[in-house]
Amino acid sequence: MTQETARPRLLFVDDDESFARLVSRNLARLGFDVVHAPDGESGLAKLNTDQFDIVALDHYMPSMSGEETLARIIELPTPPPVVFVTASDECAVAVNALKSGAADYVIKDLSEGFYELLAAILNQALDSARMRRQQELAQAEVEIARERAELLLKEVNHRVANSLTLVVSMAHLQAGALPRGEAREAVEDFATRVYAIAQVHKRLYTSQDIRTVSLQTYLAELVRDLHRSIACQKALTRITFDCPPLGVNIDRAISIGVILSELITNASKYAYVGDMKGEVRVRLECEDPGEARLVVEDDGVGLSDTAPKGTGVNGHPVLRAKATPSVTRCLVVTVR
Repeated sequence: MTQETARPRLLFVDDDESFARLVSRNLARLGFDVVHAPDGESGLAKLNTDQFDIVALDHYMPSMSGEETLARIIELPTPPPVVFVTASDECAVAVNALKSGAADYVIKDLSEGFYELLAAILNQALDSARMRRQQELAQAEVEIARERAELLLKEVNHRVANSLTLVVSMAHLQAGALPRGEAREAVEDFATRVYAIAQVHKRLYTSQDIRTVSLQTYLAELVRDLHRSIACQKALTRITFDCPPLGVNIDRAISIGVILSELITNASKYAYVGDMKGEVRVRLECEDPGEARLVVEDDGVGLSDTAPKGTGVNGHPVLRAKATPSVTRCLVVTVR
């Protein structure tokens, strides 16, 4: 509805002057301000220079038909709703008009209830257009709010990642100041776990999707950095990694990253004793929908019947692990 008047402004496009006068007089009585255009060209000219809430459009007109005029109206930047008014009772005319973008149609006649019917259809089309605009505005506001929330969340993840990286650096400095032994190993293990969590937040603020983490990218980078950090131990010659594209939520990614860090760190310490050297193989296998198996294996001494060294992962609240005490140690984690 225009700001100039509370009455809806109607542009009535029809080449029948006498019928247009009847429509104008009766619709004015029913609450409309009516402006008449005798053909499609003049109607388009009025739409380009003035503001209307709705258009009633005749089908059969010289030089430019109602369908042609409708197509031109739809191309306007902000087209008003259009109601087709035609003397034809052919269903094809109405169907084509609706397919082309008309809000509704009405069969033209001079019966007693025609003007009330036309006014009712026009009001219904106005209500539908008003509701559609309100819905579009609401959706635009939701989209703006969502983008703002995502931007804030990315900033939070950025700050968290930077803070955790600082904690890791401080832990490494502290470990370097300690003599070799359990205390130094504990601080180094702590730094490794915090680093795994920091990498999740780093992946979130650099990703377009802040709801999920790509395990393929996250774990590959984590494995590479872990190998770099433990290369000085000389026992691990290499770490291989294979993972298909797979996304998980934040909490699950953190759990997987911490466990993987624990398994690789333990393998570097306990799998290859003495002068033994070897590799660690990491792979993620997709099985049933929603499930995957994380396998970390080495060719070291295996697990004995005694309690395994290190903190271990058995009994983890999110992920389950099992071990086979053999020369080739294989730890399998089932992710649900």
